[in-house]
Amino acid sequence: MVAIINYGLGNLTSIQNMFRRIGVDCKITNDETEIRNASRLLLPGVGHFKKGMSNLVESGLVGLLNELVLEQKKPILGICLGAQLMTKHSEEGDVDGLGWVDAKTVRFDSTKLGNLPIPHMGWTDINVVRNCDLLEGIPEEPRYYFVHSYHFDFEEPSEVIATSKYGYEFACAFNKENVYGAQFHPEKSHKFGMKVLENFSKIS
Repeated sequence: MVAIINYGLGNLTSIQNMFRRIGVDCKITNDETEIRNASRLLLPGVGHFKKGMSNLVESGLVGLLNELVLEQKKPILGICLGAQLMTKHSEEGDVDGLGWVDAKTVRFDSTKLGNLPIPHMGWTDINVVRNCDLLEGIPEEPRYYFVHSYHFDFEEPSEVIATSKYGYEFACAFNKENVYGAQFHPEKSHKFGMKVLENFSKIS
């Protein structure tokens, strides 16, 4: 069972519906026992980084997640803000994140975007740069739906599994051991997103 962590932010129902569509057992929950018993975890998120961290702390789940992810090595997937929360720090609100990956979250550099607006919103191609079980077998010419003003800035390039381009190239998906993250929204990305969630549901 995939536990979709409910800390008050995120497209929870959309993610649940996509998992159900591909026949994967999942549950939206903030219950410690249910989260402990889940085989995989998903950290969603939409909105402001500082609010996201505040909600996560207030939920009382940070210690539990650190135990399950860092000690027990339970697979976890972060989506959009949920993936950003896995980084060390964010320029959005100038606040520290969970620090599970060797990256920061930074605002798009408007000086490099030309006339492109912030946020980056819409369908965009991705480029797979490292083999990873999360992206295995995705359809050809993969493209995903993005909505974000901030992106990952990795100190350790080997953790990046895919990049995308919006004015300039940026990391859009990562993997470090049992920790996976995607800046795009697989739950809004049709067959491309379905394959990512299907792959995640099979990670042991």
